[in-house]
Amino acid sequence: MEEEETELRNPFPSPPSHHTKYTTRNLQLLELLRDRAAGADISTVNQYELLSDQTDVPEWPMVQLEKPRVDWILEEGQYTVFGDTWFIKEQIPSLKELGGHQLYPEDPSEDRRPALRKILHSLLVTYSHLVDSLLAPPPTASTTVQPEWQRQLEWITVLAQNIMAAANDLRPVQARVNLELMMKRQLELRREETRAIHEKCDSLEAKLAEMSSAVRTLSNDTRTNNSDRNGPAHEVRSPLQL
Repeated sequence: MEEEETELRNPFPSPPSHHTKYTTRNLQLLELLRDRAAGADISTVNQYELLSDQTDVPEWPMVQLEKPRVDWILEEGQYTVFGDTWFIKEQIPSLKELGGHQLYPEDPSEDRRPALRKILHSLLVTYSHLVDSLLAPPPTASTTVQPEWQRQLEWITVLAQNIMAAANDLRPVQARVNLELMMKRQLELRREETRAIHEKCDSLEAKLAEMSSAVRTLSNDTRTNNSDRNGPAHEVRSPLQL
C-alpha cells in the first residue's frame, strides 16, 4: 500500500496496477453482466451465478471495470488523481479541511483580526517558553515523557500554519484590491493624457487665432499703404466739356 501511494506521488507515475484488467474479453464479460443484471447494480449481484456459463470469469469483482460515477464526484465536490485531491469548484481549502487545527473563524466575512492577534501573541509566548525549555537539563534515557521543547515546537508549528492559512485566504481579496488599484491608476493616466491633449488643442487654437488676426492686420495695413502711395485719382474730362 505504501509503495502504491509513493508511486502515485511520483512526478511521472506509472499506470495503475489494475490497468491490465481492461482487456477486450473482460469488457465483453462486463457488458454481458450488465445485460443479465437487468438494470440492477452489478456491485450487489453475484457475477459468478449470472456468468456461470462462462469459463473465464475473473476472480476479482468486475465492478472495478466500471467508469467513475460522475454523479458521485459532483455530490462530493472533489475527486482524486494520482493521490492528490482536486475540487470541482476552484476554491482555497481551509486549514480544517486540510486536516489542521484551525484557530481562527471559518466564516470569511467574520473579522479575523482579533483571533490573529491572539495567535501572534501566543506565538511569541510559546517561543519564549521554547527558549526556556532549551535551558533545562536533557531528559534521561528511561523517561517516557515528551520533552517540553518538543511540545512547544509542535504548538509553534500549529500557530504558524494558522497564520499562513489565514494569509492564503486573503489572497483573493488582495488580488481584487490590486486589480482595483491598477484600474484606478490606468483611469488616472488616461484622464491626465486627455487633459494634456485638450490643453495642447487649446494652445494650438489660440496660436492659430493669433496668427489669423496678425494676417488680417497685415493685409489691412498693406492695402492702406498702397492707397496712400497712389494718391487721389485724376478727373478725366470728356471732349464735349472743352
